[in-house]
Amino acid sequence: MPTQDPDALGTNVLTIALIGPDQQRRNGIAITLAGLQSGLTREFTAYPELDEVPRILHDGYDVIMVDLDSNPEYALDLIEAICGGGSPTVMVYSGRTDPELLVRCMRAGAREFLTQPFEANTIAEAMVRASVRKPVVKPAKKSIGKLFVFLGAKGGSGVTTLACNFAVSLATETGQNSLLIDLHLPLGDAALDLGITAQYSTVNALQNAARLDSNFLSKLLTKHDSGLSVLAAPGKFAQSQTTHDDVDKLLAVARQDFDYVVVDAGTRLDLADSSLFDQATIIYLITQVSIPELRNSNRLVSEFFTKTSTKLEIVLNRYMPRSLGVDEDHITKALTRPATWQIPNDYATARRTQNTATPLSLEDTPIARVIKQMARTAAGLPPAAEKKKKFGLF
Repeated sequence: MPTQDPDALGTNVLTIALIGPDQQRRNGIAITLAGLQSGLTREFTAYPELDEVPRILHDGYDVIMVDLDSNPEYALDLIEAICGGGSPTVMVYSGRTDPELLVRCMRAGAREFLTQPFEANTIAEAMVRASVRKPVVKPAKKSIGKLFVFLGAKGGSGVTTLACNFAVSLATETGQNSLLIDLHLPLGDAALDLGITAQYSTVNALQNAARLDSNFLSKLLTKHDSGLSVLAAPGKFAQSQTTHDDVDKLLAVARQDFDYVVVDAGTRLDLADSSLFDQATIIYLITQVSIPELRNSNRLVSEFFTKTSTKLEIVLNRYMPRSLGVDEDHITKALTRPATWQIPNDYATARRTQNTATPLSLEDTPIARVIKQMARTAAGLPPAAEKKKKFGLF
């Protein structure tokens, strides 16, 4: 998908959820919306379950458009649930005009009733009315979100894999608003690891730092199936001349809107001059048990983390205690402290999930269990209950 200029979004851009099991009617609406350039649209190809409505509302859509004809009675229940739980403008679209259903839709809370053929002018006018109803400012959060930074002692340490899976675990284990920011520029791979295609990137955010606010940032994000929001690195190599002030602005805006912000910093030590490390709740230094990486880790801890030592947690990735060649005492001495986390080595599982863009943390494997525990500990949650093995199974 080609990258669009975020200036085209405008200040009153609407985020739209288009819900419709009938592909022909849904496509008719989607094509008209694309022609109007009235907002960013996400299509749902089936009616969501009613218990999924809170999650949809949590995504903050300005407009939710619901197909009435595929199942009118269920669609009415869905409209009522949406209107009762949030403040988006609900529009109903149908292939026929039925005065009785029109009245029932309005009673359920729908503000617009659109019928085929879907005229561009009619939909444009409905979107203008929705834009007028849109809140100008989002309610302020009571406190800023926690910031978790993943940094590698050396390239290839597995920073992106751990950052992505940690972020997914945060979103799924806590159910709270979580954001992953890929600052491993210009070649970050978070989107690739998560199997998502991002229309906008971290570069768009940093290059527009002067105008960056909650509304603008929300238009740049891509949603993962886990509920995690992602600000990806650009899909193509992009030259970006940004300042540490730009990074600070991005982090400040992100923490206003999200309970948890996870940053994949790769091996970017230049970010030490920004507020990234100082403001971090936890800094995860990712290393492996090899002489070059332990040496790098020692130098990083001594140079950058003497003042923030209480925030620093060292993660030994691809850990194989029986074939290290270096005992734990020497590891602790090299790191100047014991490692907080040990991620077991399971190259086959890690490679398989990368190739299929399936987060490790969504499976039940030794690696997933450690990452899930990292996320739960960071969020202040108790340890997850271990699943008991069934008799005779190993």
